[in-house]
Amino acid sequence: MTAQACDTVAEIKSRLAALHPVHLEVLDDSARHAGHAGARSGGGHYQLHIVSAVFSGQNALARHRSIHAALGDLMQGRIHAISITAQAPGEL
Repeated sequence: MTAQACDTVAEIKSRLAALHPVHLEVLDDSARHAGHAGARSGGGHYQLHIVSAVFSGQNALARHRSIHAALGDLMQGRIHAISITAQAPGEL
């Protein structure tokens, strides 16, 4: 993983801390997308698994919106694509 990808993973984790996760896993999947248009522009591809009580009673769309809001401007630059698994505790 590149230094920029490590920084991005750390920033993703830092921003998602606002959702008080009980589990948070962020994987850099950019190497699998080498040559892809988004990879050439510098945006990375990530997989996210987050478990938070904040998601209790929310549907998948609301959960994804919360995550996108927390990530903010990362979604327009350093993140080209993100695969999200968002669960409430007990949904494991």
